[in-house]
Amino acid sequence: MTVKQLSVTELKQKIDQGEKIFLLDVREPHEFRYAQIAGSVLIPLNQLPARSSELDKEQETIVICHHGMRSQQAAHYLDYAGFNKVANLVGGIDAWSCGCDSAVPRY
Repeated sequence: MTVKQLSVTELKQKIDQGEKIFLLDVREPHEFRYAQIAGSVLIPLNQLPARSSELDKEQETIVICHHGMRSQQAAHYLDYAGFNKVANLVGGIDAWSCGCDSAVPRY
């Protein structure tokens, strides 16, 4: 199955409209401390298989990383594991900083 690709403007619209979404950040802890989207939860990619039981399979989940590559891997894993409402944030937190919230540091 193909994982949905979500642009940063689409994500911002969902947040602004108060949609019930779960923001899953799969970067490393030092990256997360430096820059994050408010309300996101950190589960590094290498911990995802062991911690996926912490997630709700019915919750719309947007997966975030630095540029969209690790999050794409994570989204595919979750899709394979039976999560039906998963999307990858295209361009990651870098695109979010450039297109939606310049207060989020780039690195």
